[in-house]
Amino acid sequence: MGADPLADVLTTVRLTGSVFFRVEGAPPWVAEAPASRAIAAQVMPGADHVIEFHAVARGRCLAGIVGEQPVALEAGDVICFPHGDPHVLSSAAGLRGGAPDLAPYAVARSAPRPFLVRVGAGPSETEVVCGFFGCDARPFNPLLAALPRVLRASDRDGPRRGWLTRFLEVAEAEARTPGPGGEGVLSRLAELMFLEMVRRHLETLPPGRAGWLAGLSDPHVSRALAALHARPGDPWSLERLARAAGLARSSLAERFAALVGEPPMQYLARWRMQVAAGLLATTREGVASIAGQVGYASEAAFNRAFKKCVGEPPATWRRRRAAPRADVRPGPAA
Repeated sequence: MGADPLADVLTTVRLTGSVFFRVEGAPPWVAEAPASRAIAAQVMPGADHVIEFHAVARGRCLAGIVGEQPVALEAGDVICFPHGDPHVLSSAAGLRGGAPDLAPYAVARSAPRPFLVRVGAGPSETEVVCGFFGCDARPFNPLLAALPRVLRASDRDGPRRGWLTRFLEVAEAEARTPGPGGEGVLSRLAELMFLEMVRRHLETLPPGRAGWLAGLSDPHVSRALAALHARPGDPWSLERLARAAGLARSSLAERFAALVGEPPMQYLARWRMQVAAGLLATTREGVASIAGQVGYASEAAFNRAFKKCVGEPPATWRRRRAAPRADVRPGPAA
């Protein structure tokens, strides 16, 4: 485990990215996407949760959750829907595409990527690169709960202008001249793009906001989170954690609960289960060894805690989750 809680969470919940489509739109055009759970098994088999993203490479469009006000996007803008809401992309407000066609998702799974989809007649004025992120939602994904329903980033804002455009340039180059390992390059870049979007969202959180990301913005709570993530198997106590955070016990307990939404030791217990779940799914280590790595002195105590949190014993979880997930690679680099 690392000392950067955000990068650590993305790795531990097994965030993986995949670039699927290039959508070229000729106005008037509209493309409607279903709820991510309807296509998750096709686009990212084995992922608990799927997030769809759209990056505008050329032109402009509108994008938004079905039934809600869309936002205007221009070249260099990226939008994603962290909670998997059905959504619409279009050349103008008020356009609807009817019931989404699920067939292209199955076709694109086996086609060279990014797979071209043309919408509308005539010369295209807009090009959008579309893909998916898969991650674990259970037992515990603190980031997912902290994200809004719509996450948007623009390459025209902030001190790191141009970063998102570079992703789009690589995607365009791979689409025109595919090379060996190109899909892997795009997938890795997509994961880094998601990390960048979360970082920008974190930087714009208003003062007084609560939530896991707000905890990362607090100097004392962020130190406590970093300590827990760096050494989840240590015999932590509130007193020891308070020393690491540079606060009195009562002050840390109050601040941590107010920002993160639960007491530090409860957070630690749930995070240990997420770390253990990942080890069960991705390694062949024995349950007793995994129990020790997440702070349990006995396998029996770990089994009880895991079943209470997840609803099934570790061995059962492992059997269901151990099948390799398509597109799985290590999580994004910090």
